[in-house]
This record gives sequence, structure tokens and C-alpha cells, in this order.
Amino acid sequence: MFRTPVEITPPIHHIALHQPLLLVGSCFTEAMGERFQRNKFEVRVNPFGTLYNPVSLFRLLDDAVCQTMPADDTYLVNQDIHFNYQFHSDFSGDSRVGLQTQIEQTLSNTRQYLKDCQWLILTLGSAFAYERLDNGQLVSNCHKMPAQLFRKRLFNTEEIITQFDRLEQILQAWNPEIQYIFTVSPVRHLRDTLIQNSLSKSVLRWVVHTLQQKYPDNIYYFPSYEIMMDELRDYRFYRDDMLHPSEMAEDYIWQTFVENCLDAKSQNFLKTWKPLYQALQHRAFRPTSEAHQQFLRKTISRLKQLSQQIDVTAEIQELERQII
Repeated sequence: MFRTPVEITPPIHHIALHQPLLLVGSCFTEAMGERFQRNKFEVRVNPFGTLYNPVSLFRLLDDAVCQTMPADDTYLVNQDIHFNYQFHSDFSGDSRVGLQTQIEQTLSNTRQYLKDCQWLILTLGSAFAYERLDNGQLVSNCHKMPAQLFRKRLFNTEEIITQFDRLEQILQAWNPEIQYIFTVSPVRHLRDTLIQNSLSKSVLRWVVHTLQQKYPDNIYYFPSYEIMMDELRDYRFYRDDMLHPSEMAEDYIWQTFVENCLDAKSQNFLKTWKPLYQALQHRAFRPTSEAHQQFLRKTISRLKQLSQQIDVTAEIQELERQII
């Protein structure tokens, strides 16, 4: 054996294809979210933008359910663009009013989605965070403002757990059926230095362990970080920056997640959907050839057989437009 496999205990409950999911957290969220989307799950991914520290993440989910708008002193202007310290730079506008409207709509949409959401999957990136020196306010994003306006600090476990306890109480009142899957991002934060990154990940891991002990029936930990560090401990599993997992590594972690966290019916569906998805990505060299036209008709027929399980209306319409 040329690797050390991570032993994984499956969760009590498993994700089903038609259960709504919300994925939030660090940049690794995007990689997993894209795979849920391409496999026809009902999913929302990072509605607030990428968030790394757990306290900011929990607070924004709290704000969404309670419909709490950011305070006036959280808005800023940098190079004539309006931002908010609580949100990612994806949230920006030419005017403060426009930005407020964007934020208000996002909070409202997230609140409504959480009402029926079955699974909240949270990827924690770093226990380090930045606070404003002028008022001690925690920021989710510094928006390229001068470094001397902030101080960096490491959250302790109690701060993070207290913030989640509040969120869990609010979410359980809003949607008692929601289940949580936590994972720690496998992306190293080199800006923190590798030594400080190790400390940060340790804090996050201890937090999730404590939360599992506290809420054993509805919190599960999936070991993305451990899979990357121990099973895939080779630089061929990294992108060119030597920090982010390669697509091969992301696929491996995704497949491990599928095998452990999805129910049997969903796993069977993925096996059926994979060749169809690959067929949909096919671009013909000769679109008008009889071979390709036959391929289109066959693919449409296969999609129609799945139409009672998933919505494939858009895919069928796109292929039908190519038939001559």
C-alpha cells in the first residue's frame, strides 16, 4: 500500500438527491459546490461570497435568519467603489444605496432558502481574523484597505463555539430539520506562515470536535483536511501554487464524500448521470453529420428517461435545437 487511508465513520443521516443544501465558507466550498451543481442537486453556494473565519460566517447566517442589516459604520469606499466590511468584495456598487439593496436581497433570499434547507455544509478556512483598530470591529474582508487599519488575531475556541451556539439556537427555531456537515479547508494559508496555519487548523479542528460532542445528533465532521494531508501527501495533488488541491485531488475528496455522505439512491443516480453529463459536454466536429444527429437523439431519449427524477428540461431543449 502506497498511501495511508483516512478511516471515516459515516454520518447517522445521509444526503438525498432532492434535499436542498447550502454550502458556505472558504474557497474550497466553490470546488465542492460546483460538483453538487453539475450533478443536479438543489444547492446554493456561498451566497455571501467566500468567507474564511468561522465567526464572520456564523454571524452572517445569523443576520440572514434575523434579517439584520449591517451597521452604518461597516460601509466603506475604496477607489470610488462602495463595499461592506462584513461581506466579500463580490458585494460592491457604485452607490451605497445600490450596495445596501444587494445585501438586503441576499439576506432575504438566504433566509427563505434556509427555511426548507436540509443540509448546511460549512467549510472553515482559518481561525485568524482581522479587526479594525478604530472600533475593534471584526471584518470578513479588508477590501484592500491599508494594513495599518487592522490588527490580526487568532480566535480562541470558546469565541467560535459561543457564536455557533447562538446560530444553532436561531436556526433550530427557524428550521428544526436542518443538519450540519463541517469540514476544515484543505487549503493552507501561506500568508499566515505554515507554522501559524497549522495552529489555525488545529483550533478549527478542536472547535468542530467540541461541537460534535455537544450536538451529536445533527453535526457531522467530514475530514477533507485530513484526506489532503495524509492520503494525498504528494505535490502532484496540488495546483501550480503548491497550496490549492488539484482537480484530481478535488475529485478524490468529492468521491470520498459521495461514498460516505450520500444515500444509496443518490449514489446510484450519480453513476447514471455521469455518462450523460459527459455526453452533454461533447462538442461535435461535424454537427450536421448523421452520426452526431443520431448521438443527439439517443442522448435526448436517455435524458427523458431521467426526467421524472430530475429537471432536465434545459438540457433537452439545448440538444433539440441542434437537431436538423
